[in-house]
Amino acid sequence: MQEVFRVGLTRDFLREDGTIGWGDIGLGTLDDAKGVEWEFLPEGGQVLTAEQVRPYDALIVLSPRVAAATVEGADRLSLIARFGVGYDTVDVGACTRNGVILTITPDGVRRPVAASILTLLLALGHRLQIKDRIARSGNWEERLEYMGTGFTGKTLGSVGLGNFGREMFTLARPLDMHHLAYDPYATLEMAADVGADLVDLEELLGASDFVAINCALTPETHHLLDAGRLALMKRSAFVINTARGQIIDQASLTEALREGRIAGAALDVFEEEPAAPDDPIFSLLNVIATPHALAWTDELALGNGRSACESVLDVAAGRVPKNVVNQDVLDNALFREKLSRLGEREGPEAGWDQV
Repeated sequence: MQEVFRVGLTRDFLREDGTIGWGDIGLGTLDDAKGVEWEFLPEGGQVLTAEQVRPYDALIVLSPRVAAATVEGADRLSLIARFGVGYDTVDVGACTRNGVILTITPDGVRRPVAASILTLLLALGHRLQIKDRIARSGNWEERLEYMGTGFTGKTLGSVGLGNFGREMFTLARPLDMHHLAYDPYATLEMAADVGADLVDLEELLGASDFVAINCALTPETHHLLDAGRLALMKRSAFVINTARGQIIDQASLTEALREGRIAGAALDVFEEEPAAPDDPIFSLLNVIATPHALAWTDELALGNGRSACESVLDVAAGRVPKNVVNQDVLDNALFREKLSRLGEREGPEAGWDQV
């Protein structure tokens, strides 16, 4: 009898009543797959344990951390499919050493995240939060005190020119802004394709009216925007962060905003999450804050889910999936053995040699 390929989903996909809070995440594709069974992990937690993952061939992971101890000796586990693109919560090296492939879902998040950046851009320019407060309070005489900032001819800068930076520039094109990008790994041709000029970080910060953070959190980008670099920005400039909170020194940002050295900020991410309700940044009227969820839409949920499920089905059939983070694992003998074994479930024509 064919061995079942077991898939576990982390429990943070679920509401308290046990329903999927994300709506349709494409699990029907797993239901239709022969020899594949899925379930939500029996227990939650901020860090997945080895005991939790031991029964599964693949995991679809939302927020919990995947530590080295999670995957050490995970003889059965072949795949961790991150529901999203950030993998700073995953010990990538430990996955590779233990023959576990890590995938992400860039195609599912590209447009929703870029649309959320554009949402914050427009909200900052039009002073949406403050004008909402004025309308609700009845103090309409305050309207003249909060004129907005137009976009035509202004400069939009992106720290990062990957998946999100390029899509952001594509969506922002009708606003007739000048586009600048900083990315040490990008080429002039990549920037030209989206109508952006590639410049160094200091030039971008000094010239931009709106600065959007679109890079991954790495040791090199931790506190990339520190007090010194924030001081390079115009007093009339705004910063938007939908990437990771630790890329900006939040204490320095708070001081710059409080003292009026930067006009405003829109933040979907924070240095500590969940952010404390009494964090000083929430007391500032020139800050728009959302709970690391602005891009959470039905479009993102289904796109991410389908992408993660495709990775599951590929590995279950002994194939290398798309969007692999740890490419080195493809040369790992343990992973090759796992994938060949899984390929044998599909018959002699499948497996590693056919990838």
